Amino acid sequence: MNEIIIVAGLGILTLLAEIFNFKKILMPVIIAGLVVALVVAVLELQGSYFNTTFDASVLGMLDFDRFATCFVVLLTTIALLWVLINYNYFVDESNKADHLALILFAIVGGYCMVSYSNFVMLFLGIEILSIPMYVLAGSKKNSLRSNEASLKYFLMGSFATGILLFGIALLYGSVGSFDVYIIRAKTTSADFVMTPMFTVGIIMLLSAMSFKASSAPFHFWAPDVYSGSPTSVTSFMATFVKTSAIAAFLRLFYTALPFVPETFSRIFLILIIASLFIGNIIAVFQINAKRLLAYSSISHVGFMLIAVLFFADPRGIQALYFYVAAYSITTLAAFMVVKIVGEQSDGDENIFAFNGLVKRNPLLAGTLTIALLSMAGIPPLSGFFAKYNMLFIALNHGYFWLVIIAILASLVGVYYYFKIIIAMFTGVSSSSVPIKITLTQKVLLLILTLLIIGMGLNGYVLEMI
Repeated sequence: MNEIIIVAGLGILTLLAEIFNFKKILMPVIIAGLVVALVVAVLELQGSYFNTTFDASVLGMLDFDRFATCFVVLLTTIALLWVLINYNYFVDESNKADHLALILFAIVGGYCMVSYSNFVMLFLGIEILSIPMYVLAGSKKNSLRSNEASLKYFLMGSFATGILLFGIALLYGSVGSFDVYIIRAKTTSADFVMTPMFTVGIIMLLSAMSFKASSAPFHFWAPDVYSGSPTSVTSFMATFVKTSAIAAFLRLFYTALPFVPETFSRIFLILIIASLFIGNIIAVFQINAKRLLAYSSISHVGFMLIAVLFFADPRGIQALYFYVAAYSITTLAAFMVVKIVGEQSDGDENIFAFNGLVKRNPLLAGTLTIALLSMAGIPPLSGFFAKYNMLFIALNHGYFWLVIIAILASLVGVYYYFKIIIAMFTGVSSSSVPIKITLTQKVLLLILTLLIIGMGLNGYVLEMI
């Protein structure tokens, strides 16, 4: 709970930066605040006596159990890395304080999504996260694509939220409570009968959460929003927002409805297979790097949902945690390179902009190569072990055919990832001017690269949950 208080306080402080004229020190203050939040979360994870200010679980709204605290650590790490990577973006813009405040409040929303113990807080967490993202998607005011992305995201997100609320209302009508633990007790009792109203409510919840996680066939917003939004905002969506959505998806069954994945396993399998194939096959035909990564992210959701389907397996939650951690670090690295190359190419984000990148800046080319190979699942990088853990769980449950489908879909992914790699190393660039990056950017690129390699070399699932 302390993390919410710290980051929300930072958000309020950021709103006051314009009034009291301390914008120049705002970024260091925010970075320091996120570091404090991360330290607090780690201490809570280790069972320190540094407990919450008040017991949120008593209020029946939030529950910072080990599951929630683990994901808070991950989300705070992602947010801190994201702020460091996009430091210059916020320094140069005129609306720095406003946009930073929106990011901080979005982080608070993510914390609520991974720790809710009441469906009211699930709804509030999604909205606290989503509303800032609607605004930030259209923050590039002179770009029609950015405005279009914001409008599409807002309209489709609003419909998804409406479906979520309708599903929650139907569950409340069937069970008589918003509290996830009361719902769990009632739905797992011997005398519980699954009524048509309850079934429709579950399907609506699955549909809404699939939209938030950008799982096929609820993915239609993602490519346009990812490509139209500023690259910095897109990287936040692809990492922090997606991790929050997947964790909330998992918590729904981990706490409230443990029987649903098995009962509705066919629906989950459809979501998994559709995400794997639609994401990978459509990505093959993309020439815009951000749209390609958007469809790539949809395919990765397919792997993540395997762990949601088999969450009752002791390794399921661990495997998902490792996967989202590896995916987020890799995606941050990829989008950092895309952002730098786009800035040096007058906003060109097509694959052709990466032609000959190894000659213009070997570090950028090397980092993006490592990131793309990890996404493709090439050993011994972290992406390989993330996918291996998922396939191992599916195989243990007798889903050999699902493992074969996932491997075939991943082979398709190798093709389009290598399109960019080949362009970087063999393509002929229209410009021979070297791409200059700052010392801070060099250090961050090296850190992200080492994390991708280091997590892979460890070769085991993080024993945190």
